[in-house]
Amino acid sequence: MKTLSLFAAIMFSIFSISTSSAQSKTTETIKVSGNCGMCKTTIEKAAKSAGAKTASWNEESKELKVTYAVNKTSSAKIQEAIANSGYDTQDFTAVKTAYDNLPGCCKYDRKADSDATTKAFACPMNCEKDKTYNKAGKCPTCGMALKEKKGEQAGQH
Repeated sequence: MKTLSLFAAIMFSIFSISTSSAQSKTTETIKVSGNCGMCKTTIEKAAKSAGAKTASWNEESKELKVTYAVNKTSSAKIQEAIANSGYDTQDFTAVKTAYDNLPGCCKYDRKADSDATTKAFACPMNCEKDKTYNKAGKCPTCGMALKEKKGEQAGQH
């Protein structure tokens, strides 16, 4: 009887551990600008460097499918790493110098270049050290709502 109880406790523990680890992963699809195979390599590498377990960018749809552990990284951190490598995402705009350093075949048409009225948003606590975002959302560091910066245009992040 003791053996049966011990076996049941072990099986319950194994099931609980596998269930909890499965629930801590999420899969998302993120829009990322780019053009070619070199873009694909750079985008996927940047996503993985920010904690994505898997990353697959589709050149035709311009969509990156990522899977990551929510307790280790976030969509915002992954997108920020991609933007730092020179590629605009749905929530982050790459800095001009990073975009300018891309190879010629990787230079895509940037919405920020054609839209002079792009708004800039920033963390009111400035915990992102003067980073700006091209749309409203939450600060990836503190979680506060980003506020529009008057008289500035997005383009830093």
